[in-house]
Amino acid sequence: MRTLGLIGGMSWISTRAYYERINKFVQKQAPPMASAPMLIESLDYSKVYEAKQRDDWDAVAAILVDSARRLESAGAQGLVIAANTMHRVYDQVAEAVSIPLLHIADAVGDAMHAAECESAAILGTRTVMTESFYRQRLIAHGVELLPPNPEDVEMVDGIIYKELMLGRVTRDAERALKTLITSKDKEGADAIVLACTELELVVDTRANVLPVFDSTDIHCRAAADWIIN
Repeated sequence: MRTLGLIGGMSWISTRAYYERINKFVQKQAPPMASAPMLIESLDYSKVYEAKQRDDWDAVAAILVDSARRLESAGAQGLVIAANTMHRVYDQVAEAVSIPLLHIADAVGDAMHAAECESAAILGTRTVMTESFYRQRLIAHGVELLPPNPEDVEMVDGIIYKELMLGRVTRDAERALKTLITSKDKEGADAIVLACTELELVVDTRANVLPVFDSTDIHCRAAADWIIN
């Protein structure tokens, strides 16, 4: 099996999910008692968050580039960034190392293409929902995306940063997301892209009016396949 480097800590909650799921997917395919060969760096997210709040994405890129290089030097043969929003600096990180960096939106796009899903709404941070770096990757896979609604963006972004990334899970957030997904069905979406690694804490991916493409689950499955294949 190949050794995967995981750039984590954004948040630690999502990093925990990545470690657990990648190992579960590997166990299903590998010989008994196998576990995924992984190198993990859990970054101090406060530094990344401060740079993001200043809209200093060059500083964010520098933090992730340093992490990627450390993981490559330590023996990682491939990399994943355990966060949707941080793929905004994917190109800078990918160019800084000589090993592959598995893009989360490409994995989601492949899964949607395989499911013949042609229309969807994205739920994630403000950056993911409104900027082109993520949306264009999905569009390139033949997916038509509903335009972001400013009120939806404000609500979902607030739930992520004010609650989920702090480990708070509330019934109010669960109800709000369920209502939002129902409204996207009425607006014509065929599916939901859960493009935040923490949103699954308040969204039941198996019990909604629309199919849910969980980016965390899909990215972890792609990472496990890469490790084994």
